[in-house]
Amino acid sequence: MNTQPLKKNISSYIIQTHEEEIKRIAMELHEGVGQSLYSLFTGMQLIEKAIEQPAMKSYAGDMSHLLEKTIQEIRLLAVELHPPTLTTLGLISAMKSYIKLYTSTYGIEVEVENLGVESQISDRDSITLFRVCQEALVNIARYADTMKASIIFKWKKSRLLIMIKDSGKGFEVETAMNKSSGLAAMSERMHLIGGKCTIFSKIDKGTSIEISLPLY
Repeated sequence: MNTQPLKKNISSYIIQTHEEEIKRIAMELHEGVGQSLYSLFTGMQLIEKAIEQPAMKSYAGDMSHLLEKTIQEIRLLAVELHPPTLTTLGLISAMKSYIKLYTSTYGIEVEVENLGVESQISDRDSITLFRVCQEALVNIARYADTMKASIIFKWKKSRLLIMIKDSGKGFEVETAMNKSSGLAAMSERMHLIGGKCTIFSKIDKGTSIEISLPLY
């Protein structure tokens, strides 16, 4: 008896349910916590302008900057959880919005190149591709020790290819795959939608991740 299709269906259902819950949390963060913090931020700016004592004015300014930084982090977290433009504007727009926040948060410049005409893909495939690209970029921020990276989208008639590269520290792929659930999850997510994720890396030579998805 072949149980592989059943396992694949169960895994897909779990991921879909998980994504729906993530979407709900992201909306609450953005519309609830984010809006409340923004109200506090604008209030602190008004207080700062009204204060005449230099020491207190400086303190209020520091608090405003802290609130502004927190708002930025909340925005990035909400987009990481569920990008609002993904289903409305497509994968490329969602990735560009995410990368803008990613760069302002981590200081890593990401060069984006989009080759060919973007095809319409399902919501399931879009969120999977976004998650895999997101995991790759977060890993660069955490481990690569570099300030630059690149991501290239190549749209062909029958296939989408995505290449994510950095010139950071690199790592031993086999060892990392056994230790990192994130790297394994990237491959598993792509497998569930009929795609593939291949990771190449060398110590002190950087890392290259190649993602491919058939287009029908």
